[in-house]
Amino acid sequence: MGELELPRDRDPITIREILARLEVLSQRERVSLGDILESFGQASFVPALMLPALLVFSPLSGIPLFSSICGLTIAVVSAQMLVRRRYVWLPRGLRKRAVAGGRLRAALTRIARIGQWIDRNTGTRLRLLTVQPMASLFTLICLCAGLAMPFLELVPFSSSVLGLSVVLISAAFLTRDGLFALAGLGVFAIAPMIPLALWIGLV
Repeated sequence: MGELELPRDRDPITIREILARLEVLSQRERVSLGDILESFGQASFVPALMLPALLVFSPLSGIPLFSSICGLTIAVVSAQMLVRRRYVWLPRGLRKRAVAGGRLRAALTRIARIGQWIDRNTGTRLRLLTVQPMASLFTLICLCAGLAMPFLELVPFSSSVLGLSVVLISAAFLTRDGLFALAGLGVFAIAPMIPLALWIGLV
């Protein structure tokens, strides 16, 4: 249950770099959440926030309880960002959760397109939304999204929509593009409409 202590060369500055590091890890037979976070270093909070969101937006979200694990990870990382913790920490139970390397490689192929699209379209816009005090507001949104995922495990697409919201907000933090933070807020607002629409359809 200690803090992640592996060294890092530098933080990634694009989603493409984040996915490239995941691709290297996916060559292993099994890849744990701890392995993934350790590969980015102990102080890489934005990648630690984005990674589980990218994974829950992938086909891996179909694995039972996978969305809940990613949601709890997002919530834990967001909470530490809010209290300005210096290093990423995850409970042992979350860090030991693993997925087969082959399934991870297949998922990366599916999410590469959205990563490429975000990298192509980010810029320096509305920068004030990505620094304090606004950064804390958007981090709180990520916390709420993560906490909601376990409750929406059985509602199709809900966790993936929340994951996309966190991906967009994380991309805003990574590139200082406040427009993506607003986009993430918009997607977050849409997510509750999915279970509501399903309930209305059943009624």
